[in-house]
Amino acid sequence: MKLFTNNKQEVPIVDHCKPDGSKWSITEKLLLGLSFQDYKKQFFRNPFNWAFIIIFLIGTPILIERYLFGLGTVTHSSSDYPWGLFLGFGLFGMVPLSASGFMLGTTVELFGRKDFHPIERLALLNGLLGYFFAVLFLMVDLGMPWRLPYPMFVSLGPAAVLFLVAWHVATYLSVQVAEVLPSFFEWLGWLKGKRAIRSMVLGLTVSGIILSTLHQGALGALFTYAPGKLHPLWLSANFQWIHFFCSSIFGGLCMVIVVSTLIKKFMAWRCDDHFLETLDNLSLGLAKGATLAMITYIVIKFVAIAHDKEWAYLLTGWGQYYLLEITVAVVLPLILCVWAIRNDNATVVRFAALIVVLGIIWNRLNTALICYNWHLYQEIPHWKEVAITVLVYSSYIITYRFILYRLPIVYEWKGEK
Repeated sequence: MKLFTNNKQEVPIVDHCKPDGSKWSITEKLLLGLSFQDYKKQFFRNPFNWAFIIIFLIGTPILIERYLFGLGTVTHSSSDYPWGLFLGFGLFGMVPLSASGFMLGTTVELFGRKDFHPIERLALLNGLLGYFFAVLFLMVDLGMPWRLPYPMFVSLGPAAVLFLVAWHVATYLSVQVAEVLPSFFEWLGWLKGKRAIRSMVLGLTVSGIILSTLHQGALGALFTYAPGKLHPLWLSANFQWIHFFCSSIFGGLCMVIVVSTLIKKFMAWRCDDHFLETLDNLSLGLAKGATLAMITYIVIKFVAIAHDKEWAYLLTGWGQYYLLEITVAVVLPLILCVWAIRNDNATVVRFAALIVVLGIIWNRLNTALICYNWHLYQEIPHWKEVAITVLVYSSYIITYRFILYRLPIVYEWKGEK
């Protein structure tokens, strides 16, 4: 795409009018201002697209097999290990990394930090897509998605934590759709719709704070259903909810840093100068918030160990693995962030953020899979389960890229106030 942006005056599209004064059609906007032949040419020039084609050719038949013949044909799931990669990675991993929406919305709209406005829409989009694809992972695991309304509206279980999570995620997903709609309405040219959503932005922001706080903690509370299966170092009945909530704060902030870094590297043609020029300062600002959350998380983790009197477990092999997770996934990026903030080094912040993102996924896999049934045996995911996980996550990346190419997320739409 960089080749076309350098050679064509009319691309990238940043407003409704062409250089000659005529209006862009919806089809032309979808094709990024290129002819169909040029669009096809740039599609096949991108090596990432060929990788995605291979992933879809391998993964789609396996996904169909899962729905035709059941979960047992593609996973090793059993009564011992009911949660595999679909939930361990797709739900428990993607939801905390998508917490950026409510945090940046709160920062900009509620606390008035307009200096974070250039990255607010990216954080909101990251939250929306993360939650949406977490639900898709859940649907792959549960099967029969057409039955989803039944436990939510017909056979209710208001005393169950899972019922709480389901309703919170569903309502928060609706809130996030509304928060992202202004950029879509700008792209369409429907200013009345944009103004209608903007008039509700404060209520949407407050709703997002309440809903996200509750369900992030409720995801952790799900593990209290199996107190005898999960290793005591990864389970604290009194603190599990705050472990998940607190880790989602620095996980979501660091995910925005990682995504914005990738956009700057591979999609700079789509960004405006204001986004690119302020990105280093924005990354450092996000790192400051993530640092405070990491300190809080470490303190609470060891308070939980002291409260539950589990110090002896730290002297075992599992205890060493636990300390390795805390050191690599939290303490190391914390030290790197503190050094980078003091020395105004955005590059080190980005590296630390990548460690945090990988560390959050590691922690969730430990909690849902690796340290589950620790006194029995460790389950190795089926290769077909890995293939489906890669397929769904690739769909997430493709959707992310499709929206960023078109909607005014990392650039300002011109000609409108």
